[in-house]
Amino acid sequence: MIKPATFRIVLLILAATIVGGGIGYSVGKNGSFPQLTPRTPDNQNIVNTDVPKDRDVDFSLFWDVWRRLERDYIDKSKINYEQMVWGAIRGMTASLGDPYTVFLPPEQNKEASDDLNGEFEGIGAQLGMKDERIVVVAPLKGMPAETAGIRAGDLILKVDGAETYGWTVPEAVDKIRGEKGTAVVITILHEGEQETKDISIMRGTIQVPSVETEFRDQVAILKLYQFGTHTNDEWEQQIDTIVGTCGTTCDGLILDLRNNPGGFLQGAVYVSSEFLKDGTVVVQEQANGTRETYTVDRRGRLLSIPMVVLVNKGSASASEIVAGALKARGRARIVGEKTFGKGSVQERQELPGGAGLHITTAKWLLPDDTWINGTGVFPDIEIADDIETADIDEQLERAIAVVKEI
Repeated sequence: MIKPATFRIVLLILAATIVGGGIGYSVGKNGSFPQLTPRTPDNQNIVNTDVPKDRDVDFSLFWDVWRRLERDYIDKSKINYEQMVWGAIRGMTASLGDPYTVFLPPEQNKEASDDLNGEFEGIGAQLGMKDERIVVVAPLKGMPAETAGIRAGDLILKVDGAETYGWTVPEAVDKIRGEKGTAVVITILHEGEQETKDISIMRGTIQVPSVETEFRDQVAILKLYQFGTHTNDEWEQQIDTIVGTCGTTCDGLILDLRNNPGGFLQGAVYVSSEFLKDGTVVVQEQANGTRETYTVDRRGRLLSIPMVVLVNKGSASASEIVAGALKARGRARIVGEKTFGKGSVQERQELPGGAGLHITTAKWLLPDDTWINGTGVFPDIEIADDIETADIDEQLERAIAVVKEI
């Protein structure tokens, strides 16, 4: 388990959310990067330019280009030292070719933290990267993106006419999000289609609950939207409701993880522990091969109820841990579509001045040692939701039928 003294909070979230931000991370490691203040050629004072003594790196080309820009660029008002340094750091992280290892300036870093708290302004969709393209992981239920016709799996090709190829996820979030009441035009390509579509979306206030419960045909349906800051407390309230309502009369439970993009690793372990008596939930493997095993960390109250987990292509990262662990341990049957397939771990390191650095540091494995990165968790019973029948949830109907047979 994670030692409290390290003050690390591991987060496994696939996507930046266009209601805030968000990439997988661990909090609490401050670097030695100097705090910056906006500087221009009219306010010149470049400090801390020395190369570290333990690094054999030639920075002469960097400073040569820097000085040429200062000297020759036609619009001196556009030269901002703070932005130039941030741009250089972005390029350094981008050189690794990992869309989840990024540098975030203070405003984007705050957005990345805020989205797990549950209320923002934007269009209400989670974004990720696939094949170097910005992809919609999941639109949030009832939010502007879903209402406008955005679907999980959509490629975002343009934002207000600007091509997105080569953008990072935080850059896409920065361009798409904005004040409620303002519009953004997104050019998308629906999965399986050939023609693109321009969709105008009016931004709004996005409220994201972590957990909701309903009951149908003597089946408890527990919908988990994300593994956020308040998820554990909200989870306990919903479990109280299920235990109080069902008693011994419910035929089963459906844990609905569709369009859940992930969140805190501790939340995934906490939720899994509701249904598993003991044993391994997930294993984290570092680049040097060392492994850290996360096991059931509490006594759950739903250890024996018949159970189905619903997933789709928008189920990612921490939600894949829960679905994969319950499947690998034989605790639940999985119904729906193959999940997104993100098996990496990011750490968020806070930098002075409010900036942040998100670094991929490890991969996570299911209890059977499976690494689902790029492949996802495969359902036991595969069924797609027919978008032509919006009033019928085929996946949920099938899940209800399956859980009644267990």
